[in-house]
Parts: sequence; C-alpha cells; structure tokens
Amino acid sequence: MCGRITQRRTPAEYIAEIGWDSADGLELAGQPAYNIPPGTTPLLLHRLPDGACHVDRLHWGYRPRWAVSKGMPPAINARIEKAATGRFFAPLWREGRVIVPADGWYEWTGKPGQKMPWYIRLANDRPMFLAAIAGLRPDRDPDNGCGFAIVTEAADAGMVDVHDRRPVVFSAADAALWLDPELGAEQAEQMARVMSRPAEDFTWYPVSTQVNRAGNDGPGLIEPVAATPTIPPATDSPPGLF
Repeated sequence: MCGRITQRRTPAEYIAEIGWDSADGLELAGQPAYNIPPGTTPLLLHRLPDGACHVDRLHWGYRPRWAVSKGMPPAINARIEKAATGRFFAPLWREGRVIVPADGWYEWTGKPGQKMPWYIRLANDRPMFLAAIAGLRPDRDPDNGCGFAIVTEAADAGMVDVHDRRPVVFSAADAALWLDPELGAEQAEQMARVMSRPAEDFTWYPVSTQVNRAGNDGPGLIEPVAATPTIPPATDSPPGLF
C-alpha cells in the first residue's frame, strides 16, 4: 500500500505553523502517528463558512452518494488534472477544501517482493500542509457522505525517481489561503496547479520495510537505512496512492 503519511506533532503545533491563534478541536491530539493509511481518520484543518478555524478527524476516502449507489469504491486521492471539473469532486472545490497537516509521506520503488519504502519530508523537517478536499459538513452525520481525498499532481525533478505522482504541498501561507471561505473554486484550482512546493524543498531516503505493515508504528519507521544500489524508475512499480 503506497503513500501513507505521518502526523507526529500535536494539533497545537500544526495550527501554530499555519498561523492560527486558536482552533476548535485541539483536544483531538492522540498519539504521534508514523504510519497512517487510507481508511483511518487522520487530523485535518478546515474553516467553517463563518471563518471559524477547526481541527477534526475525518475518514481518509471519499465518494458522493450517487457513487455509493453505483458501487464505486471511495477515492483516496484526487488528481488535479481532472478533480476540479469532474463530476466526482467538483462540488468539493467550492465548499470542501481542507488541509491535511503532515510531517512526511511514504512511497515504494521496485518490483513485487523487492519493494523499497522511501520517506519524503521537507528538508527543514517542518510540518507540511497537503491540499485536500472533503465532504465535511457540520450538519451531516460523519458516516453519511463525509471523507476526504488528497489532491495530487505529477512529480517533478528528482522526486519522479521515487514515484510519478506526489501530493500538492502548500506553504503555511498558501495553506491558510486555500482554507479561506472567500476563495473561489477557480482560484483554488489555479493555486493547486502552480503553488505546490517544488521538489528542492524536500528530501527523501530509504527506510525500514517495517513500514510495509500498516499496523506497525513508531519513530523508527522514519529513520534512514542503507539504500539499494539503484532506484528502479517509478514506472516499473504499480501505481501508488499519490
């Protein structure tokens, strides 16, 4: 399973990084998490139409009601090339923009049975802010049409050696703007296309195969290990989450 994320900081640390003075939901801290897969409920940041700032936990995976009736599986990512205008996600660009705070994410290279996990984080090891869209409604039961998908784009520069897709990662200032209820859907789409942090802002390195099992957790999962002699191209491995 590809593209798991880490959230090892507290909600208070994430909101301080994004520049919020306070937010509802700070009690949702929980334990540091080093191996968060889809289908779980990571922390996310969002704002209500009145501008109030919130921290919540929400299911990683989204599908609208009409997709449920058709038996379509939940989507865990939303490709920027189609998401802003496609039937599946377009409504969320208007009123469902959220940020998933993270400290890094994982990708895998290599052939089945020989896969090498890689950890990708900011070079300065500060929190990162992943663009996401969600069916998050304060007037709706969390199990009825809720859930989120992370917005993704094509990888650039050397990062493509690890995977050909990557999440859209904003700076703190751009993440705050993405959450502004006054920001229009077209402006949000343009942001996601051009404002993602460049590959040179990141570092990536191989980590233990213990991360392959979603039930494993702990800070040892993000410690570097010896690399294999060569990195197989991303196209040699099955499509990943991002």
